[in-house]
Amino acid sequence: MSKYQYDAIVIGSGPGGESAAMNLAKHKKNVALIERYKKVGGGCTHWGTIPSKALRHSVARLVEYNSSPLFQELDHPGTLTFADIQRHTELVIKKQVSLRAGFYERNRVDVHYGEAQFVDKNTIAVEEADGTLKQLTAKNIIIATGSRPYRPADIDFKHPRIYDSDTILSLKRNPRHIIIYGAGVIGCEYASIFRGLGVKVDLVNMRDQLLSFLDKEITDSLSYHLWNSGVIIRNTEEYDTVAGQDDGVVVHLKSGKKIKADCLLFANGRTGNTDTLQLGKIGLEPNSRGQLEVNSCYQTKVDNIYAVGDVIGYPSLASAALDQGRIAAANILEEACNLRLIKDIPTGIYTIPEISSVGKTEQELTEEQVPYEVGRARFKDLARGQIADTTVGSLKILFHRKTKEILGIHCFGERSSEIIHIGQAIMQQKGEGNSIEYFVNTTFNYPTMAEAYRVAALNGLNRLFD
Repeated sequence: MSKYQYDAIVIGSGPGGESAAMNLAKHKKNVALIERYKKVGGGCTHWGTIPSKALRHSVARLVEYNSSPLFQELDHPGTLTFADIQRHTELVIKKQVSLRAGFYERNRVDVHYGEAQFVDKNTIAVEEADGTLKQLTAKNIIIATGSRPYRPADIDFKHPRIYDSDTILSLKRNPRHIIIYGAGVIGCEYASIFRGLGVKVDLVNMRDQLLSFLDKEITDSLSYHLWNSGVIIRNTEEYDTVAGQDDGVVVHLKSGKKIKADCLLFANGRTGNTDTLQLGKIGLEPNSRGQLEVNSCYQTKVDNIYAVGDVIGYPSLASAALDQGRIAAANILEEACNLRLIKDIPTGIYTIPEISSVGKTEQELTEEQVPYEVGRARFKDLARGQIADTTVGSLKILFHRKTKEILGIHCFGERSSEIIHIGQAIMQQKGEGNSIEYFVNTTFNYPTMAEAYRVAALNGLNRLFD
């Protein structure tokens, strides 16, 4: 058995693992990274964030093309199949893998491919695909193994018509009708993607509204837009049984209803990838969803072992995992816990249209009895929106009535995940720097979508009275 000694070992090459490894390597630490897949990038690159957003981009362009007045006189509207958009997605993944592999090579991080298991709190055994064993030791270890789709035992995921959010990427032909079970972020995104391809979609939601963690006005806008595009949303429903057949899938709901479609995408929750790590050998026990508990420094209860990303649960965002990995590495380097995630983490949801938000919702501010006011701008009223024929979308700014401090920003519409960062930058300023009046007193390029901030700010300030 080959043996290797390092300053630090990182398990998993997704955003959290990559960020941690890069930070340690740039500070002259001897770092090993273990990846069980044959290529770096983790689930984010190969099955999650990157593929789904690449799919969404292709479909959004198709929808934009077919709805544009410039092309409506054409005899034949544009069409794409799932296989068509998959080809673009595969090219994006290939570019991402090449880019990320270059990071490890340039920073002299040793990448070991294989299954990792703890031997003790300083030692990891790696079994390669051919059965070769390696043993790696280090002072500190960072677990960044990510997550996978939750699979309940009573659903046959081996059936060729039943998919989860990883295996849906293997879909070879367009279904005529798909059932998506689970109306969280992944479910809503794929509902948009398939409906944009002209597929009939049933979206089964166990709750009484979509994405209830968002501002209600935004979730209502999404619900209306999905409904208006033809998605059937079934709220407060749960499955009783799922039966895969030769010609489709039948979902029996506890309410007594039955739905039949060509295939099923089960998108209800995720499980941390910890079950193969032999964590019991070092005294760590994940929760029922395979997630590890950490302190504010991302340390587990074993002081030299850290965990970041989806494997620790909330907020389960690639953007947050990048920061968590960087912060965990910094805490190891400084041997002190001095860094934290920012207070207001932006959320980007890549439905069609996009949703993005940062800060408090109206519901939270009302519950906390904060005196706030609202400023709104509709995209269809902006010059750039009219030029681009962007008829759907809006920006909402929540601010304190007395101090004019920005408390929350919520955006629905194309490019929302980009637009939100203008407001986020101002929210991060301290004191008088965080004021809705900034948007009135600054000069924006014209015409731009960013001008929505000035319009919303004026709209909100006009609502104030003594």
